[in-house]
Formats: sequence, structure tokens, C-alpha cells
Amino acid sequence: MQKLVILLVIGILVTAVAVAQNPAPNESGTARPVVVKTVPATGDTAVDPALPEIQVTFNKDMMTDTMWSWVMESKDTFPKVAGKVRFLDDKRTCVLPVELQPGKQYRIWINSAKYDSFRDTENRPAVPFLLQFRTKE
Repeated sequence: MQKLVILLVIGILVTAVAVAQNPAPNESGTARPVVVKTVPATGDTAVDPALPEIQVTFNKDMMTDTMWSWVMESKDTFPKVAGKVRFLDDKRTCVLPVELQPGKQYRIWINSAKYDSFRDTENRPAVPFLLQFRTKE
């Protein structure tokens, strides 16, 4: 009986991890793209203010011809843009050239309810993601 309970708990945990890594399908039955990596990492509290660009990487190939939504939550928490936004050749990583200030908190939405131009090659919008970090003094 105890082994059965342990196996059941393990099964539930494995299922929970799988669901967390694979968001629910959209109306068409296919999962929307999600952010899998950011540079800097979201939540980082010691980002070098000399970092010249912010990167976001998705789990799928994305539309790369001017299709992005780096969304400003407020002027105070959005970085100064210092060049043209571009996708890397991997078709999954988008780069935002920036000028960061020391000792500042940044909050940038990658897509939002209103702005959803980050889209995969089948035109599905990426799940909104909040990138937040703080630069060192």
C-alpha cells in the first residue's frame, strides 16, 4: 500500500512538471510558444549596467520579420532602446539593444494581453512573460 502511494505521488509530480513545461493548447489545439530563457535572467538583482542588449529565447521558431512586442509597463521601468531589434539566426532568440542605468529596477513584458506580436511560424502569439531585473549600483 505504501509503495502504491509513493508511485501515485511520483506520477502526480511527473504530470505536474510536464504540464508546467507544456502550456495548455490554444483554440486550435496546438500549444502557444513560451519564453524559455532570458538574458539577463528574470529576477536577477545584480545585472551589469554595461550589458548592451537584452535577449529573449522561445521554445519554437518565431516569425522574425519585425514581429515582436517588447511591452513597456511604465517609462520608469523600461530601458532606453539603443538600436534595432533583431532576431538571431536561430529564429528563436530576439535581441533588444539597450542602455541600462546602474541601480535601477526594470520590468518588460514579452507580449501582453493587448500587444502580442511575438508569434510562432504558425501565427500563434507567445504566452505573455514578465522580465524583471535590477542593475548593480
